[in-house]
Amino acid sequence: MPTDLPESAAQLAAALAPTAAAGHFDELRGAAAPARTAPTDRIAGATSAPISIANNQGLSRPWADFFEQLGPEGFPDLDRRMASLQRQVRDNGITYNVYADADGPQRPWSVDLFPLILSQHDWALIERGVLQRARLLDRVMADVYGPQELLRTGLLPSALVQGHPGYLRPMHGVQPVGGTHLPIAAFDMARDAQGSWWVVTQRTQAPSGLGYLLENRLLISRLFPEAFSQMHVQRLAATYRALLDGLRQMSPAGADARIVLLTPGPYNETYFEHAYLARYLGLTLVEGNDLTVRDARLYLKTLHGLQPVHGILKRLDDEFLDPLELRSDSRLGVPGLLQAIRAGNVLVANAPGSAFLESSALLGFMPALSRHLLGEELALPSLPTWWCGEQAAQQAVLPQLLHSVIRPTWPNLQRPPVLGGMLSAQDLAEWAARIQAQGDEYTLQAYQPLSQMPTWRPGSGDGPGPGAVGGHIAPRSVMLRVFAVCDGPQSWRVLPGGLARIANDDREITSMQRGGSSADVWVQTGGPVDTTTLLAHNQAAPAVVHRSRQVTSRAAENLFWLGRYTERTENTTRLAGITLQRLNGEEQSSQPLLAWLSTLAVSQGLVLPSVPPATQARRVFERSLVAGLAQPAQVTSVGYNLRGIVGAASAVRDRLSQEHWHLIVSTEAEFFAQPHTGDDAHGDGDHDYSHLDALRQLEALSGRTAAMTGQQTDRMTRDDGWRLLSIGRHLERLGFLAAALHSGLQTGAVFDESGFEAMLALFDSTITFHAQYQLRRDMPALLDLLVIDRDNPRSLAWVAQTLRGRIAKIEAAAGTVGESANAGIPDVAELSLPILCTQDADGRYAALEDYLERCVRGSLGLSDVLATRYFAHSADAVRHSVGV
Repeated sequence: MPTDLPESAAQLAAALAPTAAAGHFDELRGAAAPARTAPTDRIAGATSAPISIANNQGLSRPWADFFEQLGPEGFPDLDRRMASLQRQVRDNGITYNVYADADGPQRPWSVDLFPLILSQHDWALIERGVLQRARLLDRVMADVYGPQELLRTGLLPSALVQGHPGYLRPMHGVQPVGGTHLPIAAFDMARDAQGSWWVVTQRTQAPSGLGYLLENRLLISRLFPEAFSQMHVQRLAATYRALLDGLRQMSPAGADARIVLLTPGPYNETYFEHAYLARYLGLTLVEGNDLTVRDARLYLKTLHGLQPVHGILKRLDDEFLDPLELRSDSRLGVPGLLQAIRAGNVLVANAPGSAFLESSALLGFMPALSRHLLGEELALPSLPTWWCGEQAAQQAVLPQLLHSVIRPTWPNLQRPPVLGGMLSAQDLAEWAARIQAQGDEYTLQAYQPLSQMPTWRPGSGDGPGPGAVGGHIAPRSVMLRVFAVCDGPQSWRVLPGGLARIANDDREITSMQRGGSSADVWVQTGGPVDTTTLLAHNQAAPAVVHRSRQVTSRAAENLFWLGRYTERTENTTRLAGITLQRLNGEEQSSQPLLAWLSTLAVSQGLVLPSVPPATQARRVFERSLVAGLAQPAQVTSVGYNLRGIVGAASAVRDRLSQEHWHLIVSTEAEFFAQPHTGDDAHGDGDHDYSHLDALRQLEALSGRTAAMTGQQTDRMTRDDGWRLLSIGRHLERLGFLAAALHSGLQTGAVFDESGFEAMLALFDSTITFHAQYQLRRDMPALLDLLVIDRDNPRSLAWVAQTLRGRIAKIEAAAGTVGESANAGIPDVAELSLPILCTQDADGRYAALEDYLERCVRGSLGLSDVLATRYFAHSADAVRHSVGV
């Protein structure tokens, strides 16, 4: 063992970690990076070769403390911790998607193992500057939508403000509820080579990151519990509690305010964050169609009717908020919302119309605005920025194009920033000409190399020597996003932490959409750590408080369809398996059986109607069935229903356990990842189909859907949302089984021994039947078990009885007036086995067929009644108007 190895983990990190690139601030060492020599950065070498630390600058105090907490054996363990981190991200379903990947798999959230550590001194400077900027931006917005003194005096160009697509003329003259325009503001910052912080961009419409940084904190603090505890890292919960208390205080209803979190929906790239943040804050997650405006007031559609809403924490860009006055081509917003805001009946965080504040061009005017509005110099400077819409600024900055970043002024241009230093001489000339021709579309910002923090790059684990690992430390460029949140009228506090975004390679592109990563942000405090939680500690309150959870109409509808699609998947999986077994078994000569299976397969979308039935072309029919299993675009088959489960579940993800969601996603991925043997739904013989492969896949899927049923039955709270899910399942079961039995009567399959057994299998009652009736194969025995028996969960009587009971509880809780939705579901008290077994002169079971038809009609009619009464509230809408 070499004698000159570093004695501590901090010395080892200093020896092994490469310095930041020249011209960048080195976060690890707390100083500007010197010219770099070829580093030895492989941890594996630590056990096999002498290490000299003479040329390595020592670590900054915070980073030295962090690595010391790893202990002498800490480095070989980092690969394991990284693997654990990635596993937790997958298991928790943390995703960040981009619209370009809408048809691909969900992208796991990317988070680095090491946090960005900020000292108490650094944070004091950041906090002071961010608080000042939050006050300043709020004052600017108040003026722009009020007296417009800044525009008249020329401190802000009218073209830059009123020409911005995010300037909302319908909001001019509107005083926001609570008197604060910007309850939340986010600032992206970078550190220069000397260690000073600069503001690069500011976000005011719907700043993202408040949910992801919470997940980052939870993940990283658990992986480094000793370091997190010993380094006095400030906690986050107090700031979130202050935000909630501040919103309630400023809302029209005060402490009793109902506040919701408005999301664009599950297809949004940051939807996971919306659901996570709503769950953490205890807010109802809503989409635009969950809300409605009646008489200039905002209401939430729930199963119990319309409930007033007093505040919105929005994660929706302003232009989509109200299709009546803004984007008429979008259905994401709430018709009439701006009218409710103007009437002072709802608080919106942030107030609509702040998008112009996000323009990079505005940064160039911030120093003068601060002096004019606050009488103060900016505590945190902006990167030097010039809006090329002003001729003097354009002429002054064009000679510096090589050392600038070219940014779009308007968000609708959707152009990524361009680094002038990466352009050829010809490209620079073309950009200069473009800027001279359309100067108002471009903003130039001085280029500043981003500071670089240490990141952990895991290896293969096959390094030389005992205990060696292949991982290494690599410096990567980082940008810090910090949040100011309102804790009362015209009062803000800064969240002690933030979201660090890391470039994925040596380029300085920290965009999450373009492959960047993230890191937790640890802010050290010299005083005691704040241990506030979101749990209320009111000693006067009773020990147990029960509060019913509001179920929005949209959530109820998606839970309803989650139940329906789960049942449909089970039904079609079972039907497809039975069909393939009978087509290849001894029963394939039974014409009634083949006719019945063909009819059911077509009616359930397993096979296209144009395919010849099994009675005519058994092999063609089988091939068509196998080919269609995983082709949801062509037939509403097993794959279609499975995709339906995922779609419905994604819309109510905040109500599902992590295990439930993971099971749904993995089931879909596994089913569609299988090499399905054929893609020709017409069965023209071009492919080698294998019914055995299909049967194995169906069997595996059947087991997974059974697990989903278990999650829905045993892991979900029995509230009205769950009752709607159960109603959806039983509605589908009643209709499917009644239609199957009716078709069995018409085709004569139930009078054939093979068809009789297949019917029992479809009802999943084979074992029960043979245990109770042994060798009997007659209609009375069949109808007794499949129709009459109230102890068999697959009998029509049991399903109808359960369905009626669930509906009755929904109606009682909602106080529904008028005819019960149960009216269309046959009452089990009407059933009589002698009557059902009676045949008329033509040999038909008329009473039985009538009962089965009523079951089918009742299930279809029930769906319409529920949609009108609880989901759309259309019966109530005609009595109200959007206006005052």
